[in-house]
Amino acid sequence: MNVDIQGVTRRFRRTEAIAGVDLALGQGVFGLLGPNGAGKTTLLRTLATVLPPTTGRMRLLGRDPDQPQDRRYIRGRLGYLPQSLGFYRNFTVFEFVEYFALLKEMPPAQVPRAVAAAIERVRLGDRARAKLRTLSGGMLRRVGIAQAIVNEPQLLLLDEPTAGLDPEQRLEFRTLLRDIGADATVVVSTHLVEDVGTACDQVGLMLAGRLVFTGTPADLTARGEGFAVGDAPLERGYAAVLAQARS
Repeated sequence: MNVDIQGVTRRFRRTEAIAGVDLALGQGVFGLLGPNGAGKTTLLRTLATVLPPTTGRMRLLGRDPDQPQDRRYIRGRLGYLPQSLGFYRNFTVFEFVEYFALLKEMPPAQVPRAVAAAIERVRLGDRARAKLRTLSGGMLRRVGIAQAIVNEPQLLLLDEPTAGLDPEQRLEFRTLLRDIGADATVVVSTHLVEDVGTACDQVGLMLAGRLVFTGTPADLTARGEGFAVGDAPLERGYAAVLAQARS
């Protein structure tokens, strides 16, 4: 298992953002759904080793992130796109992705080719030398995805990755997710239920810091049978699980 966490909590003073989460994930794409404030971002930040858990046990890529050597190993094989990624606006696209490749301690001789490949995968090859300040919001989001995948991560964590992407770009992104998920573990947090249905092998639904549902998209669809809210079957399942968890 690339992700194996048991009883993980994360508290901020009196607020418990993660409340006893158990999760085991191998290769494939795992979609994390839930309303604002459910704890999705905090869970991704914890998996990214940005935040240590308050309590609980974590194993990532078979290593213990509490141990400095293991944490360094994990970070070198991790890709992470936070919800808000700061940009050095005078960097070019290539320079920005190269910067993150070096932070991940990739061998210098491999960096130029890896950077060029990552930029091509997000369809920005023709803008590699463009300054970040000249790019649209959607293009900047694609640059963020490129830095997350430049090291061909074994564990890829994406927080609202399709924000700012147009419908065609979102379709391309779903294809990219499935491609990466064939050899790695991908966790994608999103509020777009349709992205989960088309790109994810497994789905989890968070509410008030807890995972209240895990299963396949088909399992989630089945939970919505007979539920009147929402037009799409997967959205009905999402609404039904939330309603039950809140009752």
